[in-house]
Amino acid sequence: MKKNKVVLAFSGGLDTSFCVKYLVQEKGLDVVSVLVNTGGFSQDEIESIEKHAYNLGVTKHHTVDATKMFYQDCVKYLIYGNVLRNNTYPLSVSAERVFQAMKVAELAQKVDAQFLAHGSTGAGNDQVRFDLVFEILCPDIKILTPIRDNQLSRQQEIEYLQAAGVDLSWDKAQYSINQGLWGTSVGGSETLTSNLPLPELAYPSQLTAKEPISLDLHFEKGEPVAINEGSDHPIKVIQKLQQLAAPFAIGRDVHVGDTIIGIKGRVGFEAASALIVIKAHHLLEKHTLTKWQQYWKEQLSNWYGMLLHEGQYLDPVMRNIETFLGDTQTNVSGTVHVELCPYRFHLLGITSKHDLMAREFGQYGEMNKGWSGEHVKGFTKILANQNKIYHSVNFQNHD
Repeated sequence: MKKNKVVLAFSGGLDTSFCVKYLVQEKGLDVVSVLVNTGGFSQDEIESIEKHAYNLGVTKHHTVDATKMFYQDCVKYLIYGNVLRNNTYPLSVSAERVFQAMKVAELAQKVDAQFLAHGSTGAGNDQVRFDLVFEILCPDIKILTPIRDNQLSRQQEIEYLQAAGVDLSWDKAQYSINQGLWGTSVGGSETLTSNLPLPELAYPSQLTAKEPISLDLHFEKGEPVAINEGSDHPIKVIQKLQQLAAPFAIGRDVHVGDTIIGIKGRVGFEAASALIVIKAHHLLEKHTLTKWQQYWKEQLSNWYGMLLHEGQYLDPVMRNIETFLGDTQTNVSGTVHVELCPYRFHLLGITSKHDLMAREFGQYGEMNKGWSGEHVKGFTKILANQNKIYHSVNFQNHD
């Protein structure tokens, strides 16, 4: 008799390892695991995860590379929008979850699965992100969530796997680490509190570089296209920048945010490349965009980041915002000069043929070249009219 088939979103960590064992041993299902790589895994890691999946008892394992799709359809717009959740978090993992879910749903339809599964808990955002995509793209396939349904703690998962004879790095299992093109999230017992910092060793990169280095980050129409000389695909630039910056332990922080389900949440992250690219891009925009372009970009970018964070990527309004963001990047080309130091980076300045700090019009605080003092007097007099009338009517000649 043919078993029912479940397609499981699999990363090889504690949660998804538990899901495999549970779905095989407790539910008697054929588990098809799928690792969706959004830029966070090396070839050695991919091969190790596949071996681990088969050791756990999956019937079939798939690896899907969605890095190009993730950049082209998402990360590019996070750069255009300078998106930082609560002015802190570059959506390192929350952004990629939707793309992982879409690829898992695609495979489930392809292999005619009866179930979809993921390893999310019942107290976080990921459960909503995965469920939402599955509900939209695979409305007729039932969703299984062993950890959420059984309300399990990480310690209970560890004990279950130990009893099943599974050998994992249990010290490492204390922390939930998710790595992708746009950064790495780190969760542990400390992030369940409001006061404890993550220990140094919880972060994937350790400080090994002490002497500052300088580099030139080149942008073309809003996209990072080169470091120093030459040109490359933005994905390669992001990855190279991460390699250069990670030894400086740059990009660490702890994000505090409002979850989709209405509770406050805290998560650590390390995203050196993402933060440098966003801040450098933003500085270049300050020089090349008008005041009102920057203003409306900020409003729509904030909405875009919020909707993406909350799993609403498939809403058509996201395509509308992307069109606007893309259109604003026509003149966002140039070079940002950056210095990398231990635990921090500095933006030294920019060079661009689109720089609106054009000297032929004037130098701020020094001298003007395109107008006279009399022009400013007249301009200021007219600019004052509205408030002059208001104050005259409401605050003068009244007891």
